[in-house]
Amino acid sequence: MKAVIAGTGSEVPPKIVTNDDLSKIVDTSDEWIRDRTGIMERRVTDEGTATSDLAVIAAERALTSAGISPMELDLIIVATCSPDTLFPSVACIVQDRLGAKKAAAFDISAACSGFNFALSAAAAYIESETFKNVLVVGADTLTKYLDWTDRNTCVLFGDGAGAVALRGEKGDCGVLASYIRAKGEGRDFLVMPGGGTRDPEMKNGRFIRMDGKEVFKFAVHALEDSVKEIIQKAGFTFEDIDLLIPHQANLRIIEHVRKKFNLPEKKVYVNLMKYGNTSAASVPLALDEAVNEGRIKSGDLVVLAGFGAGLTYGSNIIRWR
Repeated sequence: MKAVIAGTGSEVPPKIVTNDDLSKIVDTSDEWIRDRTGIMERRVTDEGTATSDLAVIAAERALTSAGISPMELDLIIVATCSPDTLFPSVACIVQDRLGAKKAAAFDISAACSGFNFALSAAAAYIESETFKNVLVVGADTLTKYLDWTDRNTCVLFGDGAGAVALRGEKGDCGVLASYIRAKGEGRDFLVMPGGGTRDPEMKNGRFIRMDGKEVFKFAVHALEDSVKEIIQKAGFTFEDIDLLIPHQANLRIIEHVRKKFNLPEKKVYVNLMKYGNTSAASVPLALDEAVNEGRIKSGDLVVLAGFGAGLTYGSNIIRWR
């Protein structure tokens, strides 16, 4: 039994913040941001929009695309590090709003790697025949945790959600292999302090803090390792891959890996210039866009790979249905 992606969906908030907009509130410029990240603009939620609001819309679209009704769902997994509340989980909120009354529901927290971690878990449940129909959502609204005077972080992130509806099917298509890892000794390189049990009253603030140089070094290695290991684990070569969808954090990182493995530009999907780093939403949002643009066809081999705070990294390889 394989976990087949039967449908995809995504959602981003309507508000667009450009690099020029940011240059008016912090010491930066469009040229500075583009040269270092490749980002041109990002989407930002308003005060009344929570992570679950984006997640529900992306989920509904994925289910419609798959032809799966909410009542057919056995499990909902939401990957997020910006939940509406510490509890209940975003997954439980999504379950209720979808009307998926028969589904179990829980969140996974692995930051920007979250979707790949959640997809690997969903595939394991399906392969073991514990569940048949599983919804996986990656959703984050990290702009709510930005210090808009810190140009090292405020230029990087955007909000969004992406989802896939999985169905258990026999055959050669679906998730063929998963690879997930962590490097906890680097946990201090990318942190969102405040609100947890270490600092419940948020005395030290709640804004994202990042050691950019250390995160960049880790990210280059992690993305390279994730792509190489998943292809080898599944028994393929780089020439066999039809499309790589990496975490959309920094164009320099993506370009390093593309050139390292001699992949042509057409085999690597990039949309970070429009959305910035949407954390757990990054990969499924890009996947949904690639599907809608006709970049993926039946029989294609697709690699999803990412890295994030924790530090975490991982990948999945999929034979498209």
